[in-house]
Amino acid sequence: MEALIQNIIEGLQNIVQNGNYIFSILTGMLTIMLESMIPMLPLALFIAINLLVFGNVIGFILSWIATIIGCSISFFLFRYIKKKWRKKPISNWMQKIGNIPFSSLVIFLSIPFTPAFSINIGAGLSNMRFTKYFFALLLSKLFLVYFWGFIGTTLVESMTDIGVLLKLGSMVILAFLLSKWITNQFDIQ
Repeated sequence: MEALIQNIIEGLQNIVQNGNYIFSILTGMLTIMLESMIPMLPLALFIAINLLVFGNVIGFILSWIATIIGCSISFFLFRYIKKKWRKKPISNWMQKIGNIPFSSLVIFLSIPFTPAFSINIGAGLSNMRFTKYFFALLLSKLFLVYFWGFIGTTLVESMTDIGVLLKLGSMVILAFLLSKWITNQFDIQ
């Protein structure tokens, strides 16, 4: 498996070095966008590959933008489905999801092991405003992409390191504090 991943990384680096930037950027972004809609795909692996191929800064930015686009597409897809398909038992449950506080939404989306796909579905089917959802995505996905980029392919080793756990805890607290500030600044409920 490690050899396969190394071959993929080297192949993508060759594409970038040969000047096929647009193709390689679109490939890197498309894989992450698909992961936002197909939860079985490994987001950590795609982010790690982007960071290894494009470098820490560009790989981070591409991964962050792609996951926001993918989650937004998922949101609008289920918002469209909601218009076509309505049943009362789901409406009460969706009303609770739509009323989730902004800071809680940011926390749920920024925790690496939260099933973001189900949050995308719930937000799309609920009465949640897209602006609330979008601001939560912008903030939370910064921390999520940073986490998966930091962890990379050594997830098990990193999760046993107290330093990594402290950084992750600090990032979640920072996301919560920033979400409270954004709630006050932009009057998001």
